Amino acid sequence: MNARHKALVRCIAVVVAASALAGCGRGITSDPDLKAYVSTVLAKPGPPLEPIPVMQKFETFLYTDQGLRDPFSMPVDLAKAGSGPHPDKDRPRQPLEAFPLDSLVMNGTLGAGSTIVGLVMSPDKVTHRVVPGNYVGQNDGKVIEVTPTKINITELVSDGAGGWIERPASISLPNQ
Repeated sequence: MNARHKALVRCIAVVVAASALAGCGRGITSDPDLKAYVSTVLAKPGPPLEPIPVMQKFETFLYTDQGLRDPFSMPVDLAKAGSGPHPDKDRPRQPLEAFPLDSLVMNGTLGAGSTIVGLVMSPDKVTHRVVPGNYVGQNDGKVIEVTPTKINITELVSDGAGGWIERPASISLPNQ
């Protein structure tokens, strides 16, 4: 490209830039119709404002029952909490106490008469021998009796007032 072409390209660029800037030189002030429209819009009053909402008056309430028992806490009868059955926290835990009672399945028995032993399968598919005095389930369930078709248990459950109550339960053979 020679010097003449370069000068021609520069000249065309200057003319294009000047014409583009010339269009921007006129503003809102140069158009009388636009000025008239803007002045009429600004002269109109704005829409009315909505009234401020009226605040509700609430009835005051005086709480005078400060000395009474909290209605959201359970009543504790200390005399009842100390007496009656309660779980032995110091005894060693047995393997079947790790499972809920309803997840244990009686598979059968071994022996006869007073020397009967119950067979109980835990959810991890391990069969355990159970005799009266063993503990099963998560509620301190103590085996009371083993029969050929059923294992009778006594569970200790909280009565909600700090004490414990005994509840009978059992595990039966699946087809019984």
